[in-house]
Amino acid sequence: MNTDPISPDTIFALASAPGRAGVAVIRISGPAAGDVLREICGFADLPEPRRTIRCRMVDPADGTALDDGLAIRFAAPASFTGEDVAELHIHGGRATVEAVTSALARMPGLRLAEPGEFSKRAFLAGKIDLTEAEAIADLVDAGTDAQRRQALAQLGGGLADRLESWRAGLIDILAHTEAWIDFPDEDLPEDVELAARARISALEAGIRGFLDDNRRGERLRDGLQIAILGAPNAGKSSLLNAIAAREAAIVSATEGTTRDVIEVHLDLGGWPVTLADTAGLREAADDIEREGVRRALDRAGTADLRLVVFDASRDPDAASVAQFSAAGGAVLAIVNKADLIAAPPADIAGAPVLAVSAKTGAGLPELLRRLEALAAEIMAGGEGVPLTRLRHRIALTDSADALARAAAGGLGDSELVAEDLRLAARALGRVTGRVDVEDLLDVIFNDFCIGK
Repeated sequence: MNTDPISPDTIFALASAPGRAGVAVIRISGPAAGDVLREICGFADLPEPRRTIRCRMVDPADGTALDDGLAIRFAAPASFTGEDVAELHIHGGRATVEAVTSALARMPGLRLAEPGEFSKRAFLAGKIDLTEAEAIADLVDAGTDAQRRQALAQLGGGLADRLESWRAGLIDILAHTEAWIDFPDEDLPEDVELAARARISALEAGIRGFLDDNRRGERLRDGLQIAILGAPNAGKSSLLNAIAAREAAIVSATEGTTRDVIEVHLDLGGWPVTLADTAGLREAADDIEREGVRRALDRAGTADLRLVVFDASRDPDAASVAQFSAAGGAVLAIVNKADLIAAPPADIAGAPVLAVSAKTGAGLPELLRRLEALAAEIMAGGEGVPLTRLRHRIALTDSADALARAAAGGLGDSELVAEDLRLAARALGRVTGRVDVEDLLDVIFNDFCIGK
C-alpha cells in the first residue's frame, strides 16, 4: 500500500458531465468540506451524514444567492476518498454551475481538483487499489455494454482478488525459503525442496496461463481494430459508410480519393469496434499516395481483423489477394458491388467470400452478423476478469520470469531463490499498487476526467 501523505487541501470539481442538464453535482473533499456546507448552505449544525438536505445556497463573499438545491455530506472515513466529503446538487445550467464553482474557488483553502484526484485520494487512503481505480476510469469511458460489464467486474475486485491470491501463495513459499536460510544446519528432507519447487512452478504456470488470453481484456477496453483494404475504387469507403450508417468517408468515382486512414467507432452487438478505411492498394503514382499505401499496410499489420474488398466487376488484384497470407489478424474476403453481376464468385484464390452491395444494402445484414460473431470470438471467452492494460501484462510477465528462475534453483541457492520470490511478489504488488508505484500514480490518474 502506498503511504504518500494525502494533500491537506480541500478540492472540488464538477462530478457530473459538463453542459446543460437538469441537475449538476459538485463534489468537495477534504478537511474544509464541512465549512463549505456551513458557509454556502448556511447550516449552523452540519446535517447527519448521508442525509440529503434542501438548502438555499449563497456566495460566502457577499451573500449573493446562487441556487436552491440539495446538499449531502459523507463523514470520514466512510466516504469515497476516506476524507470528509460534501456534494452540492444544483440546477445544471451553465450559469448556475459557473456561479457556484466560482464561489467555491474564492473560499480559502479550496482549489479545483486535478484529473483523477478524487480517485487518487481514495487509493492513498486505502479505499481502492490501482486496478479498481483504473476500473472507475474505464466505467466512465465505457461506450458499449461489454466494456461496462468488464469495468464493473474489475471494480468489484475480480482482478485484484486473483492477484492477491497468487501473492499470498508466494509469500507463504518465501517464508519457508527464508526459514531454510535462517536454519542452515537443519536436516531438511528432500521432499520439502521438491514440494516448494512444485508450488513455484504451479504459480508460474497459473500466471502464464492467465497471460495467454489473446489480450481479450485490452482488446475489449480499446476496441476491436478492423481495417478495410483493397484496390482503388473497390468500394471501401462506400462499405465503411454503409456499415457506419452515415457519410463518414468521401466517396468518388476518381481512383485514389482516400489517401489517409479514416476511422469510425462503432458498437456492434455490444462489442466496441474501430473500423478503418484505408488507401487503395496499388503501385503509387506520387509521394502522397505512396504514403497512403504505406499507412494502409501498417494498419493491416496491426489490425485484429482485415476486410479485404474486391470489385465484383473486376478480376481480383494481386495486392489484395496477398492480404490473405500476410501477417496479421483474421481475414474476411468481401466482394462488393454484387449488384453489378448476376452471380458473385464463391471464393477468391481459395478463400470463401461474402457478397455485398454497399449501394443497395444487399448482403450487409449478413456482413454485420459475421462481424459481430468475429468480435465475440476474439474478445469473449476466458474465465474471470482479464488484464486490461499493458502495465498489468508487463508486471505479470516479470513475476512469471522471476518464478521460473526460482524454480530452477535449489536449497543450495536459497538466497537467490528467496530474492527471485521477492521480485515475483513485488511485481504482482505493482499491479494493485501495494509496492513501487510512486512513479506510476501521476501517469495513471492524469488519464481520468476531472471530478473522478
